[in-house]
Amino acid sequence: MSINKTLIHLFTLFIGLSLSAQTVSSRLVDAKTKKGIPYATVQYGEHQGTITNEEGRFSFVLDAGATLPDSIYVTSMGYEKKGYSLEQLQDSIILLNSKAIELSGVYVFDKELEVDDIIEKMKERIPQNVNKDPIKQRFFLRTSELANMQKVDFGFEKSSIKELNKELMDSIANSIPKNAHHYTESLGDLYKHHTKYKLDIFKAADLFDKKDVSSFEELAEHMEEIFKKNVKPGSYLKIKSGIFSEKIEVDSIIDTFDDERVEQMKKVKSQMQKDSISGLTDSQRGELREMLSQLYYKEDTKLDLVEKTNRYEFTLVGYADINDAGVYVIDFKPKRSSAEFRGRLYINIEDFAIMRLDFENTKRLRNFRLLGITYRENVYKGTMRFAKLPSGKYDLQFMDFAEGRYFAVDRPLKVVEKNKHVKGRRKQNELLLNIDFRMNMTNKWELVVFNQEEIAEGTFTNYKEDKTVRATYMPNYDPEFWKGYNIMEPNQAIRGFTVSEEEQ
Repeated sequence: MSINKTLIHLFTLFIGLSLSAQTVSSRLVDAKTKKGIPYATVQYGEHQGTITNEEGRFSFVLDAGATLPDSIYVTSMGYEKKGYSLEQLQDSIILLNSKAIELSGVYVFDKELEVDDIIEKMKERIPQNVNKDPIKQRFFLRTSELANMQKVDFGFEKSSIKELNKELMDSIANSIPKNAHHYTESLGDLYKHHTKYKLDIFKAADLFDKKDVSSFEELAEHMEEIFKKNVKPGSYLKIKSGIFSEKIEVDSIIDTFDDERVEQMKKVKSQMQKDSISGLTDSQRGELREMLSQLYYKEDTKLDLVEKTNRYEFTLVGYADINDAGVYVIDFKPKRSSAEFRGRLYINIEDFAIMRLDFENTKRLRNFRLLGITYRENVYKGTMRFAKLPSGKYDLQFMDFAEGRYFAVDRPLKVVEKNKHVKGRRKQNELLLNIDFRMNMTNKWELVVFNQEEIAEGTFTNYKEDKTVRATYMPNYDPEFWKGYNIMEPNQAIRGFTVSEEEQ
């Protein structure tokens, strides 16, 4: 190659690099504790920014040809706001120094209010402050479903069916995964009008272990085979657990095996033969609806802070600023035993809008125990942040929310097959178990809204969803999948997610 051609090639390469998108990655760390700073705001444009994950990691993409920002500002409650150059942020660790909340002497008021007056004004202003008009939001949603099986013991005691023995019961117990993880990530536009939602999903990933699905399918087929081989037509099952009993016609069970279950298995097989999942738009809309129903001002929320303020004790602990707006910093905790939450409110000094809310439960929200069945709702916590729109109203900018449940069964189970059409003894077969089953379940949602655009009602009405979009199945987390896209960085559990080769 000649020198001229080489120079042209290098110049072309240089131009291509300068015009390509640039990804900036870094991590925010507390200068004193050296721990990551979760959910800090990283602003790289007038209306552009992202949020650090729970480990303090973040990344964002500067589009090709975009004007590079002079400074990128990092803010987090309790820390000093600082500006950095692109070079300072790229692939580095950023140390932030903590900053005490101001207690007095910073903000000037026409009339200083008592904390109860602030709370009342916040409640009164909700209709004016909360946006219910049509809006388009660029979002990234990550859902995590985590199940931990603490114990699975069928307590085999007796069976008249040779194949339905202790070895089979133990193998069923062992086939149930002790730790099952399922992560879904999606990026797109959310068209929202009050409680109505429409989605335009650009890209999505789905991480789970297909082996868990196939093992249950194989187990169901094996149990069906044993059932059909050993149970006579015309029989009925007498099922008794503790003081409760129920009669079930066997023919109806067989019909279900032959129709509905077979059809379901076909769907599962079809799904597993593809590297994608259908129904993504509907499922993600459902996740968003469930998550957003828990916003503090919604009727369905379990967080009764606004509805039942008389149950809580509020304390004004100081003042701070969020996005250059002064806020009251107010702690709340239960005043009486019927209240269930504690946390902190950040209320705008001028319009009394909630700009941030951190909360966690102080006791179990539900604690049901009866006849060997236990159900508890033991975790309900999160943070909500809201941004002010040009209209003056506020809409959600970021939400991290987690629910945790515990479920257990500790009781006997007796199944007896009887048949009134045979001569002699009606009882044909019998199975006796003592079930001991315990599991913890955690659902976690992380939603980041990168930008918001108020739209006309007709734009919302006329938008048609594309329901053919699918999520890409991942047996191992692939960091290249989201290259060039703005998302919330994954935590270590997701980065390390993998399914061994023999399980794929």
